Amino acid sequence: MDRIELFRIFTRVVDSASFTRAANTLGLPRSSVSVAVQELESRVGARLLHRTTRRVALTRDGAAFYDRCVRLIDDVEEAETLFRRGADGPAGKVKIDMPGRIGRLIVAPALPAFLAAFPQIEVELGVTDRAVNLVEENVDGVLRVGPLADSAMIARPIGELALMNVASPAYLARHGTPAMPDDLVAHQVVKYASPTSGRVDDWEWREQGVVRTMPVQGRVTVNSAEAYIACALAGLGLIQIPAYDIRDHLDAGELVEVLPGHRAPPLPLTLLYPTRQQLSRRFQVFADWLEELLRRRVLS
Repeated sequence: MDRIELFRIFTRVVDSASFTRAANTLGLPRSSVSVAVQELESRVGARLLHRTTRRVALTRDGAAFYDRCVRLIDDVEEAETLFRRGADGPAGKVKIDMPGRIGRLIVAPALPAFLAAFPQIEVELGVTDRAVNLVEENVDGVLRVGPLADSAMIARPIGELALMNVASPAYLARHGTPAMPDDLVAHQVVKYASPTSGRVDDWEWREQGVVRTMPVQGRVTVNSAEAYIACALAGLGLIQIPAYDIRDHLDAGELVEVLPGHRAPPLPLTLLYPTRQQLSRRFQVFADWLEELLRRRVLS
């Protein structure tokens, strides 16, 4: 097996923290992955990984070697595609994951311009509302909405998403329009359950700089932004949603803002990627393009 392939297998094991997960993502038998790492350790003359029955961890030599492997793999991948289409510039695949509606409504329609500007880059776009594990799923970066829990990742803040309280005109005609948060006890709310944890949060609003919450009642619970908005349009209750998500529905009069003076705190929008000393050029240019697009289309 050539050295670069050994490097790729080794870094995948490190990123996955598991020989089995690495083998699954590479489409190789676990035994082949184990033999490849042993061969690499023999070639470099150092133990690179601590192996136990529960986890895999880098040795001190392995940590230093991993950083060099990442840079070498990126350089090789760009070199391999340098003349493939007869143009200079960053090359290779960018694998990115983001919330479904941002991917479908904002990023996908804008991708032709990016691909035209960088003809040697391929984009693998994942759109899901669940929290993707960058390491285990071998993703270059993820766009996250909300507070972060990935302390081991590098966070690139993009901005904040303003939230609005909205309902359909039909719902308000039947139940009236709340004037204060206390009025919500007489209203129905569409509940949103986290696709990852299943947790349903209370209703939130900011009052005189203090974030307040209250439990609300509702007969429908969903776990996707698409279903959340669809239920509001169907008149099933109030929702709290990023303003960009329902801009067209507001303009068309299909949804109406309520409690404008009692909005929830804005949600941070962040691009996360693994800790590496040097990012690939293709990911750098994609991240720059994505940030500019989101600031213009989502945050403005």
